Amino acid sequence: MNLAFVESPVQLLNVLEWAHSRRGAPLAGVPAQPTGPAGSARVAVADLTVVVLSPTDPMSRGQLRRMAELARDEGFTVRWQEARGGRGAPLRTVRELGPMLRRAERIVIGDPFSRYVQLLLTLVRSKDVTVVDDGTATMEFVAQLARGEKLVRWHRRGRRGPRELLLAPVTFLARRRLTPSRVREVEVFTSMPVEPPPGVTVTANSFAWTRSRFGPPRITRGADLVGTSLVETGVVDPDQYVEAVAALARAHGATRYFAHRRESSEKLHRLAVETGLEIVRPDLPLELIARRGPIGRTVLSFPSTVVHTLPLALAGTGIKVAVCDIAPEWLRDTASPRAQGFLAGVTGTARDVQRLPAPA
Repeated sequence: MNLAFVESPVQLLNVLEWAHSRRGAPLAGVPAQPTGPAGSARVAVADLTVVVLSPTDPMSRGQLRRMAELARDEGFTVRWQEARGGRGAPLRTVRELGPMLRRAERIVIGDPFSRYVQLLLTLVRSKDVTVVDDGTATMEFVAQLARGEKLVRWHRRGRRGPRELLLAPVTFLARRRLTPSRVREVEVFTSMPVEPPPGVTVTANSFAWTRSRFGPPRITRGADLVGTSLVETGVVDPDQYVEAVAALARAHGATRYFAHRRESSEKLHRLAVETGLEIVRPDLPLELIARRGPIGRTVLSFPSTVVHTLPLALAGTGIKVAVCDIAPEWLRDTASPRAQGFLAGVTGTARDVQRLPAPA
């Protein structure tokens, strides 16, 4: 059995992409099925079980429920776990998932920085592991793994409070489980440009499932703007962000703003009032929304995951993806010292996108 743990809609999307990429070859411990009408060998879809470690915010939960429906439509087993429902939920979740962890041949995860996932990883030893994208954090994960560093999210300052000290042994053990060894294969399934350390297998995510399942999209004449949670994570000043969104919308004739699932209602209301943009709260990850359409002929974004994923999902449609740089003066004092360099790297390594300077 292959066991996947997801905590966000994008993680579940990329688990489906990973499973789609494996259709032509057996998953762990399962022989290939007879050749189907399309002429390619297929695997038993029941071999993959997806466990949703449900978050608490309503927008993420809504998107995850829609993605869970799509996963079931593909024939996969989906288990919804209320992993954060009260003080005893984490221990109850670990206890309930223990038998599945022991049976699994391969563990698939979307966020190696997640304390929850790290705790679950400590319960497995020689299992093969696949890490699928949870956004641009994959780039930092692979870089930290290659450098032998502890796992710390790029936008964190790295302060070691009581909680971090308490969880340090968990993080250390999880990192060992994410390191390839004689008895453990580690795969990274990604659409991001990464330089893997020795022993880590990188498999390219081309969004083949998304393109086969959705679209081609209906394209509108104008432009659409994609939101980010850089304000919510303490990286970008909110006033600077609103001014930049307004300037981009004016310059490119954008009329819609696709909200990130972590953006606050207060910020989105302010954007609607001060920019005149129509705020859209997607019910699925943007890659699927864009592929389904309608979508603008130009999609504008700040440095984020979509500048890497949308060109793949929209390949062959003629839609242009443009990315706007983050000016240094937009950063808050609370931003990590690594923030500017990391965001520049996200933009600089994106393929098939147009670079836009930060609005003056």
